[in-house]
Amino acid sequence: MTDEGQPQLSRRQVAAGAVGAGAVVVAAAAGILPGTRGTGNPFAGGGNRAAANRPSDAGGFGSQDESYASADVGDAAVAPPPTLVYATAGEAAAGTAVTVPTILRTDDPALHLARRATFGPTPELVDEIHAAGIDAWIAAQLAPDDIPDPVADQAWAAFPLAAADPATIRASIGRYKWDAMMAYSKATLARQVWSTRQLFEVMVDFWANHLNLPTPGPGGWDIAGSYHTNVIRAHALGSFTDMLLASAAHPAMLRYLSAGQSTRESVNENYGRELLELHTVGVGSGYTEDDVRNSAYILTGRTVVGDRGPGEESTFRYDPAKHWTGRVTVLDFSHDNASPEGGMEVGDAYLRHLAAHPATAAAIARKLAVRFVADMPPPSLVDRLTAAYLDGGTAIAPLLDTLFRSAEFWAAVGQKTRRPLENVVASARAVGVQPGDDTPRGVDALYWASQLGGQRPLAWPAPNGYPDVQAAWRSAGGLLEMWNNHRGLVGGWHKGLAYPPPEELVAGLPAATVGEHIDSLCQRLCFQSFQPAHRDALVAFVGADAAAPAGRNDVRGPLRDVAALVLDSPYFMLR
Repeated sequence: MTDEGQPQLSRRQVAAGAVGAGAVVVAAAAGILPGTRGTGNPFAGGGNRAAANRPSDAGGFGSQDESYASADVGDAAVAPPPTLVYATAGEAAAGTAVTVPTILRTDDPALHLARRATFGPTPELVDEIHAAGIDAWIAAQLAPDDIPDPVADQAWAAFPLAAADPATIRASIGRYKWDAMMAYSKATLARQVWSTRQLFEVMVDFWANHLNLPTPGPGGWDIAGSYHTNVIRAHALGSFTDMLLASAAHPAMLRYLSAGQSTRESVNENYGRELLELHTVGVGSGYTEDDVRNSAYILTGRTVVGDRGPGEESTFRYDPAKHWTGRVTVLDFSHDNASPEGGMEVGDAYLRHLAAHPATAAAIARKLAVRFVADMPPPSLVDRLTAAYLDGGTAIAPLLDTLFRSAEFWAAVGQKTRRPLENVVASARAVGVQPGDDTPRGVDALYWASQLGGQRPLAWPAPNGYPDVQAAWRSAGGLLEMWNNHRGLVGGWHKGLAYPPPEELVAGLPAATVGEHIDSLCQRLCFQSFQPAHRDALVAFVGADAAAPAGRNDVRGPLRDVAALVLDSPYFMLR
């Protein structure tokens, strides 16, 4: 008991009490997917597939996200408002009522936009959206090249190998070492934390999972960074057609999915299958095993230059001698494919056809709705996004414009949970961590915090990318790792970065009493007050009356720990 007669509760008891008080079940959702740590990943390649004439005949779901979300009986689709699309995003935000149950405040659309269109709100970011207005802020974010990004540029420059070209990498590190891949992944995390081009970084993460290339991963030691820069980052707000064409001609993807080993005499089906199943139309499109075989035929001849040439090592080369010729048909694409010399053009025509296919439009539309709206998105929104994708000729920015003008987006407050990587990044942003005297060392600590949570940036080993629904991430162990990271960020444990003192988190806000201090911490880190039962649990943790002076020596230590508890809460864990 404390001097005031209040029980001294442990940090774990307080967080558990907040969940039990009726917050939401998402406090168990920030962990790792069972079986994905170490070498136990159930989605890793190399196993045999169940035989079926058409992949869709084997049953199941169209994607891993759909499978997880459908199996989670605790979740339901967001009940859509009247199916409306507004002239502007600002009008949609103002005209949409939030009716789904949530512990998050629903009276400030700027907060919802900041949670979904960035890696986490900060006071400066929320003020920026309020000052510019929703429409102007979105328009600016859709033109990222016009936004200065000095802090993220500084952090990126701290990892020289991240920006190095493949030849420089080969001259700088030992053959097949992971140094450059690790540098690129850590530099990516740094941009997620500090970039002012937040919507761009969110879309980079989205497409990096859609056209997944594990980094670090097999075959990417010298060219994985080039893939992410020249395929994903170069086209993240461009057109999906251009991105798909770039991916299919990049040596890193060809190595990863064994396409570079595929020849007319010995056709490897791996890339041809994943192109259909994951990158474009999906299993629900009805393609057959013959389609898979023909897909692989079309892609033969796309090779990677080896260390003995001809040409520069690890570059793309089309080799007509390796191309299979003869008529090919995949779904509604057909071509005579008559000459080896024309195989590259046939492949590009096939890729353009797949990129513009209605089934591809629907698959990408649903995946985008899952990322920005809900684990089980409203069909009305998916249909609208599908039409926008087709009408826009696979352009990505108009697709996002339609998303943000849709009532379903603004109605979905509190219906997504942050994955472990997002939690790590959002926590660093919320606390106000900045690059310091040894930025690589500090970012390395954040990187391994995401690893302990089960989601290192760019590192999912299978072709299907990280899942994006909360049912895939529930684990007590992963949740505990997130809690540990929160305490480390508040306490400045990760050396090399610059941390504001915990007391500065409430600078300019009421903090004279314990109650005021707690309320201000909740407002500063989660942008809202906590429900009375949850606030009372935090007061009990401090072991002092809410009206007690916050400056007393015996309460200042516990109050510093309250900041970590606020980050532990479901209020923060919701995306």
